[in-house]
Amino acid sequence: MNARTTRVLQCSAVLVAAGLVLTACGSSDSDSSSEKSPSFSGRGPITFAAAKDSSGVVQKVIDGWNTQHPKEKVTFVQLPADVNQQRQQMIQNAETKSDAYTVLSLDAVWTSEFAAHQWIDQLPAAQFPLDKMLKPVVETTKYRDNLYAVPQSSDGGLLYYRSDLLKKAGVSAAPTTWAQMQAACAKVVKLPEAKGMDCYAGQFQKYEGLTVNFSEAVNSADGVVTDAAGKPDVDTPAAKKGLDFLVDSFKGGTIPKEAITYQEEEGRQAFQSGKLVFLRNWPYVYSLAEKSKVAGKFAVAPLPGLTGAGSSTLGGHNVAVSSFAKNKATALDFIKYFTNHDSATTFLKEGSAAPPYADLYDDQALVKQYPYLPVLKKSILNAVPRPRVVQYGDVSSAIQQEAYAALNGDKSSTQALKDLQEALQKLSAQ
Repeated sequence: MNARTTRVLQCSAVLVAAGLVLTACGSSDSDSSSEKSPSFSGRGPITFAAAKDSSGVVQKVIDGWNTQHPKEKVTFVQLPADVNQQRQQMIQNAETKSDAYTVLSLDAVWTSEFAAHQWIDQLPAAQFPLDKMLKPVVETTKYRDNLYAVPQSSDGGLLYYRSDLLKKAGVSAAPTTWAQMQAACAKVVKLPEAKGMDCYAGQFQKYEGLTVNFSEAVNSADGVVTDAAGKPDVDTPAAKKGLDFLVDSFKGGTIPKEAITYQEEEGRQAFQSGKLVFLRNWPYVYSLAEKSKVAGKFAVAPLPGLTGAGSSTLGGHNVAVSSFAKNKATALDFIKYFTNHDSATTFLKEGSAAPPYADLYDDQALVKQYPYLPVLKKSILNAVPRPRVVQYGDVSSAIQQEAYAALNGDKSSTQALKDLQEALQKLSAQ
């Protein structure tokens, strides 16, 4: 977060075992209960600001609304695919109090930040079926126990793998540990069909995806970002084992060197084009991979870890109303439509988006069609949330800077984690 944004609201933050969580800022918890939802008035055209949609399903759902509401049409404003750029554009829009964006699609971890800065409006919780949604997903929509967004989708990291090649190489099951993944890959790359393939990739460019991949590696080695007392705890042997897995994988060739430039889409394209045996990515990849040259040749599994199944970072997107928007009555109704059960089913079927509704994961007809659903549900329920802080950009930037330095060889893992510990301590003391 830039200095101008930081000055908008100076809050202290406390680190807890799952990550960094906001403390009250200038008021007590009892004060928060008195906060009132704003009145939502005004009807007419609105905009929906979200990341560029590679699946096309977002526009399809919007078209359904527009057909039913010709006088309250929604225009889809597609932002860059890079999540850092998305966030920055939304912040710039809010800081200038522009009404260019009406409804915002927020990365789940941004909700607290945007609510604390009063960039989004509190929503009437009773008007949404939150009790039918997965609890960890709903928690990402709240700030000081009040609702500021509604889940549109959740997300959990998955391990995509070439099931056809593992079978030919005599590997009978998906790996559950990093060592098993490396051993399986060593067998696969000896096959004539796997000539020139690389083993594994995730998201390692210096952006939000690196924060996610670093956190997953640390958690999957039984490390934590913070200890039980809420203190930064990344300068530990366990955290070092997680970071060392990534560093050593780059050095040893498990991860190809070009993966240092990978975001989600670069990894997806590499896997779909047959360049990777294993890929860490989100559920959206599934439907797109089924339309590619690897269709019918891949499967998904939980992320591997040091000694067993690893831990995913909790992802997802929530939709909120910009505090500076016009036609907020239309915006509220659009959010109800965009996040309802039918829309969630459409996003699942046509975009492989993880639904917030619990029952969809247990629908046997859907499981037959989308066999990854049980794995995805487990990933989400066991996922570890990222920091939910006012100064989230600063926290994520610190993680990215130190992890990237270690992956590039500019710092040792030991030094990078020591420097990250100091940076997080300073941020938690502000």
